[in-house]
Amino acid sequence: MSAAVSKPEIAVPNSELRLLGPLLLAIHGHELHRLPRKADALLALLALQPGRQIARETVADFLWTDRGPEQARHSLRQTLLVLRRSVGGDLILAEGNSLVMPPGTLAVDAMELEARAASSDRDVLAEAAALYRGELLENRGPVAPRFDDWLAVERSRFAALAATILRRLSAASAAAGEFETAITAAIRLVTMDNLREDSHRLLIELLARAGRRAEALRRFDAVAELLKRELAVRPDDETVALVRRIRLESSAPAATGRPETAAPGTAIAIDTTVPHAVRAPPMPAKPSIAVLPFQNLSGDPEQEYFVDGMVEEIITALSRIRWLLVIARNSSFTYKGQAVDVRQVGRDLGVRYVLEGSVRKARNRVRISAQLIDAGSGAHLWADRFEGSLGEIFELQDRVASSVAGIIEPALQAAEAARSVGRPTADLTAYDLYLRAHAMIWSSARQISEALPLLEQAIARDPCYGPALAWAAYCCFRLLLDGRSDDPAHRLKGIDFARRALEVAADDPGILANAAQALAYFGEDISAMIALADRALALNPNFARGWHVSGVLRMEAGQPDIAISHVETSLRLSPRARVGTALAIIGESHFLARRFDEAAPNLLLAIQEDPSLTVPYRYLAACYAHMGRLAEAREILARLRAISSVVMPDVSFLRNPEHRELYLSGLRLAAAEI
Repeated sequence: MSAAVSKPEIAVPNSELRLLGPLLLAIHGHELHRLPRKADALLALLALQPGRQIARETVADFLWTDRGPEQARHSLRQTLLVLRRSVGGDLILAEGNSLVMPPGTLAVDAMELEARAASSDRDVLAEAAALYRGELLENRGPVAPRFDDWLAVERSRFAALAATILRRLSAASAAAGEFETAITAAIRLVTMDNLREDSHRLLIELLARAGRRAEALRRFDAVAELLKRELAVRPDDETVALVRRIRLESSAPAATGRPETAAPGTAIAIDTTVPHAVRAPPMPAKPSIAVLPFQNLSGDPEQEYFVDGMVEEIITALSRIRWLLVIARNSSFTYKGQAVDVRQVGRDLGVRYVLEGSVRKARNRVRISAQLIDAGSGAHLWADRFEGSLGEIFELQDRVASSVAGIIEPALQAAEAARSVGRPTADLTAYDLYLRAHAMIWSSARQISEALPLLEQAIARDPCYGPALAWAAYCCFRLLLDGRSDDPAHRLKGIDFARRALEVAADDPGILANAAQALAYFGEDISAMIALADRALALNPNFARGWHVSGVLRMEAGQPDIAISHVETSLRLSPRARVGTALAIIGESHFLARRFDEAAPNLLLAIQEDPSLTVPYRYLAACYAHMGRLAEAREILARLRAISSVVMPDVSFLRNPEHRELYLSGLRLAAAEI
């Protein structure tokens, strides 16, 4: 360990609040017990946002959702009185109509964990790992619906952060030859979520590298049984290849019997990032940028959708600049809620620059703060703050985008970004409805039925709102494709939404791509729809979703190899995106090309990534049937029936009759075995 590595300086007040695991509050060394449940919740809400003023009305609504405003405010006053009597009056301050916990008042374990998370020092990572004693507010029962929703999100965030810390600690320890420390960290990972195969794979590899190959192989057998019992799947190809290598090494004579340490400068082949991780993409020749999720400083977790939607608008504005490679939203948003090292982000995503910032929304005003960072050196290149009314939100977005464009390459005028984006709507309520629906669509296929009514409300307010029309068309065809609806009205509405979207699309690549995908499913000329997708990509070559849609259309047109190529391009532009639908299209294309051995693992991974997707189950069942693996085909159809009643779908969207028959004959063969 180099002496040059500096540890983060963390204040150590003489009072402590533990939120990770069982709650513990100690004031000047004296532990306090039996605080009311709402008092604990209030402490957590403020302690996780030190120095941020949160409106009393927001706090009252969070903790007493089921009560009227006056009664909720009274309950808040009583809870504050109880807290101040127990812990003193300096812990929570009232500033106007807001409450705030001053920074440094308490040593909060959750905040200390975040402060240490970005360190590369093994000792600091070990300290951070030790702070995670359990989930946030462990064993705390329900408080109020809004608080419980917020707590669920924060629990997931800290669990993901702890998992990242343990992976980095394990990798760093293994690289230093400290295998017992690495194995201990990996065991904690497995304990946190024993159905994450990548965690088991990490542990198996570490055991093997430590010379404990027999134990590694026994663990693999246990993992294979666990996955079969709990998920009805087999270990993925990466795990099988690892175990095959270990078995080959076990049959060879051992040279020393000592743990295998890496030579200086040699990378250890351990996945330390995400499931099914790929190598970091190469740095592109032209300027490239990733826009990280902005922080929500509004004091209201329910404004996350607004902040995320606004960041997506900035990504869209930057994506229109042809000389700039912009990483897609799905990849950059995998860092949401994490303490990140921008240099690592640059390596992970293959970008030169990272844009990060914050948004504060209060009443009818909004403030955007942004800073541009060189991902290679970590140097801050530019920072600015933009403030205005909500009615000026689109102009504010353009100003951020144009400022970033100007600083990256002054030779091109920043006005190019401002000219590139036409405003989709002037109705802020319609925009808000659209953002809520869009967040649902990206969240899960199950929520598409909930997103459609929100989009229809937005369209009712602004009948020419192109993005809402296009996504509404998408929702309609997905409900039919996934077997979640058999209502003929969805077909009629979907066609109408898509055609209206094209009427107002102008040069918006997103509208063109979504409308083309929907109309292709509903039977429009496939060549014309491919031309629309090509036009979208000509307008924005960085449009990851455009390449994905182009792949879908090529598959439907009977061109599976081109489909695979285009979907792989979308993954390059969005390397950290959820890959479920992309893997599904790749798997389906291999299936239609009769490459069943290549189709099956991709389809299986698509199901693992998003079990709510119904189409991959059908293709995988047909694939197994054609491979003669009828028992497995029967298992897949049984899992499909648990989420959809449709086994034999409408496949008219496949233009090649041989492809339709291949698909349906496989399903008939699989279904006949049930």
